[in-house]
Amino acid sequence: MVALMGPNGAGKSTTLKAVSGVGRLERAEVTRGKVVFEGRDITNKSPEEVAKLGILHVLEGRRVFEEMTVEEHLRLATRTARRFGKSPEPELVFRYFPRLRELLGRRAGYLSGGEQQMLVIGMALMIRPRVMLLDEPSLGLSPKAVYDLFRILRDINRNEGITILLAEQNVAMSLEIAHYGYIIEGGHVVLDGPASALKENPDVKEFYLGLKGGYKEVKYWRRKKRYL
Repeated sequence: MVALMGPNGAGKSTTLKAVSGVGRLERAEVTRGKVVFEGRDITNKSPEEVAKLGILHVLEGRRVFEEMTVEEHLRLATRTARRFGKSPEPELVFRYFPRLRELLGRRAGYLSGGEQQMLVIGMALMIRPRVMLLDEPSLGLSPKAVYDLFRILRDINRNEGITILLAEQNVAMSLEIAHYGYIIEGGHVVLDGPASALKENPDVKEFYLGLKGGYKEVKYWRRKKRYL
């Protein structure tokens, strides 16, 4: 599990869209560098081509069909899995998100933010991804919902062997569950390393975890950044 962290506008979502090909739907393309998956260049491939390789992008904002029920969403994911040659496992979804079983008949528009997030991640699980790209899954959720969700993501990563690239503003929670982390600002990597090392980094503590006096030395921080 890798965490891509940074403030709003840093480039986290753009990075995920470059990997998944979703940027193409917004008339964007990668013009420098390339995206490589298991030795294969997938730069500027279509979202469907990338998804067929097992890379699924769970977009920011819990994109659900408000008039469709939870069950209809999962059936849609089942059909997609079969089209990609995968064997969907509904019980796998309910193992991690048992609440969804209780909500099968409810329209997605009437779910809470946490329940909608369970649903979109559950749909991705149904398609049995090899890599899951998660964009701001904690956005708009209560602290308890965030804690529960991140614990489940850690379990999915450990138990199912699914690689997770997590784009998040919540640095503290991200570093608790990730193995490695990158902090980006303005489209540049300013810090990276094992999550355990980043948690102990004095600059991360001060400027992202709020443990050493807040932002009073912002100018000093900007001077000492080294863009990679």
